[in-house]
Amino acid sequence: MDRLHELLPGSWPDDPTLADLAGSASSALGFGADRPLPIPDSHTVVILMVDGLGDLLLHEHSVFAPTLLAHRAMPLRVGFPSTTATSLTSLGTGLPCAEHGVLGYSFAPRDLDPAVEHTLNALRWTLDTADGPPADGLYPPTEVQPMPSAFDELTHAGAAVITLMPELFRESGLTRAAYGTPADYRDASSPNAVRDQAVELLAAGDQGPRLVYAYLPNLDAAGHRWGPGTPEWQERLRRIDDVAAAIVEALQPGATLVVTGDHGMITAGRRIDIDTTPALTEGVRAVGGEARVRHVYAEPGRADDVFTRWAHELDGHAHVATRDQVLAERWFGAPAAAHVTERIGDVVAVAGRDTLLTRSVHEPMETMMPGHHGGWTVAELLVPLIIATG
Repeated sequence: MDRLHELLPGSWPDDPTLADLAGSASSALGFGADRPLPIPDSHTVVILMVDGLGDLLLHEHSVFAPTLLAHRAMPLRVGFPSTTATSLTSLGTGLPCAEHGVLGYSFAPRDLDPAVEHTLNALRWTLDTADGPPADGLYPPTEVQPMPSAFDELTHAGAAVITLMPELFRESGLTRAAYGTPADYRDASSPNAVRDQAVELLAAGDQGPRLVYAYLPNLDAAGHRWGPGTPEWQERLRRIDDVAAAIVEALQPGATLVVTGDHGMITAGRRIDIDTTPALTEGVRAVGGEARVRHVYAEPGRADDVFTRWAHELDGHAHVATRDQVLAERWFGAPAAAHVTERIGDVVAVAGRDTLLTRSVHEPMETMMPGHHGGWTVAELLVPLIIATG
């Protein structure tokens, strides 16, 4: 399959998505009956979330990941946009983007800030840019994402929920928005730390229903810095496969390992710079999203004009739509909740194939990265579902 083949809205299958993972794991542990994903009955489920692990990338570089490929059960489609903040919130809440409201790397929560004085960088939980000031005061995580997390609900139901993530993320806005308030949060800031702690937990055997959730950011970081498929990226994939192999070996009867990703990644091609293209800045008060998908917030009364100019300027390079079209075609996975509707840009642009819609002035670091995601190519939207049992 052409890795840049696009899965356009309307052609997205009704198969299970990443949002079905937490509910399926809960059902496997004995809480709830809905189980769209084939996770067997278990006393312990370990979910290993590998940031940036696309299904096509796994197949293309399978020589570096024999354990992951050997236990691959099926592909999963993540939600749109195919980016970390959105996908992790879908995993943590069991909801599509249209319901949880974390609309991407950045967006303007107009329901909380009608004047759109700032955008929210949901990955860093900062104002306007990745290195902007903290956003908690203007955009509290529990107001941006008010729905309960599946992890908190599982804890309240009586299961043990243990999170293995870098200490840096413990109190972050995204952690609170996506996962709620993990009571048993353990610092695991490297693949080796995840491996060691997961193996130790599994060695204890059946301790009653337990969900162990671990997050590995290293593969995504390598893809952004050097590009997906580069030697540096392949080395990170090999290390992750070693982690998975150690956990598989430690599985006892009744324990299950589930590995997946939050998005895939493409290598940058043509770059169109929004900040230096007057036709793309006139009448615009804010731009959100990332280089593969943009939310464009127009000045009052200028939405039609902004749409016309963006559609003309990006003809052949991006899919440009009005907010009404986005809502009608359910780009974000379901009928949008009222507060989510307000957050969608007046114009939304999704870059085609390997094109980037960059912002050299406002996002210099992101503009220079060789690896990107967020769009709707199969390379970005599809992740593997990997299941191993004791």
